Amino acid sequence: MLTGRKYRLDLTAEQTAFAERIGGACRSVWNTALEQRRTYRRRDAWIGYHEQAQQLVEAKTEFGWLAEVPGHCLQQTLIDLDQACSRHGTWKVRWKSRARTAPSFRFPEGGKITIERLNRRWARAKLPKLGWVRFRITRPLGGKVKNATVSRDGAHWHISFLVEDDISPPERHAHPGSAAGIDRGVVKVVTRSDGVFHHQVFATDREVEHAAVLQRRLARTRKGSARRKKAAATLGRALAKVRRRRADFAAKTACVLATSFELIVFEKLAIRNMTATAKPKPDADQPGSYLPNGAAAKSGLNKAILDKGWHRIELAARSKARQTGSHVITVNPAYTSITCRVCSVVDPKSRESQAVFRCTSCGHTEHADVHAANNILTAGRAEFAQPRPGARAGARKPRNRVGRKANRQATAAQATAQTEAELAGIPRL
Repeated sequence: MLTGRKYRLDLTAEQTAFAERIGGACRSVWNTALEQRRTYRRRDAWIGYHEQAQQLVEAKTEFGWLAEVPGHCLQQTLIDLDQACSRHGTWKVRWKSRARTAPSFRFPEGGKITIERLNRRWARAKLPKLGWVRFRITRPLGGKVKNATVSRDGAHWHISFLVEDDISPPERHAHPGSAAGIDRGVVKVVTRSDGVFHHQVFATDREVEHAAVLQRRLARTRKGSARRKKAAATLGRALAKVRRRRADFAAKTACVLATSFELIVFEKLAIRNMTATAKPKPDADQPGSYLPNGAAAKSGLNKAILDKGWHRIELAARSKARQTGSHVITVNPAYTSITCRVCSVVDPKSRESQAVFRCTSCGHTEHADVHAANNILTAGRAEFAQPRPGARAGARKPRNRVGRKANRQATAAQATAQTEAELAGIPRL
């Protein structure tokens, strides 16, 4: 089974500067290759990874700052871009910003990475062109290294190893037949169908006020100044604490769910749509004016939703389920909070408040979140018991990997059909 191991690096000043240059080069290759793909699409043409990789070799001979960084990191950037465009489409892939995107690059060949244990707390890894880098080994690797990713989080650099631990998932869960429906909310982060709540406050009121002060202080600084960099670093440290608490809560909650239940059912929530900004509506009686749309209240709700990390909890549960043999599925969330699970009557008036559900038909009374979690579990059991036609349990769609025969044939066909004269003006790597 493939698993990840992440450690904090202890880089020297020279290694830190070189890592920044590698991250900047990978970001430049990503943005240039993405712009090239979009230019091709505007002309009803197509370009793939193989042709861009050939152009990258030519670009390294012209630009020295590309030749000094590890070439495998640049090629891996093109591979990641190709997979992102295949999965999401060329126009939905985002640019990488120097200010908002943390530098990150991957060494794809694990055979070229050497790891040595120095003592009980420290170890070192030899990375191509970066040399020996020390890291705090907080847990054993436990397997063979497949690749390594170096990234920066705030002021600290981390290295993440993809490890093959030779551990196969269990054929059956430790608690066969156990199941739980999960209702994610704002007042209580996670509510289980058996009435158990998982909740944590990630930022206290004082920390929220302090973060607001730091944001105002950052807004008053001039772009590019030393004071702005200092204010941004201070704000980043304050927000990183909250982010680490959220990640820790998601990991612990997912561990409890995956080890306790064989079937875990979540709602399939469109979180991006739920946290969209409220758009003003024009007033029909007064042309040119808009009706009050409660943008302030919607903004507060959006912040509350994003603060709970709903999607992170689901991702952590899916990751932990690989080790316990659990099944994680999602169901349609429509009417789960206003449908009585006793008489099946759908009535919005049954949801008296955030915490009280009282059916207007049969009088069934229960905690609203627990009641919704039971409806989610019922829908999940029905969907899990009836697999889709033609799909076997555990099967998944194969990835669109770079190097497949179809991709190579398409690239060769495009290279033959399109001449340089027809594609004049298209940027090259």
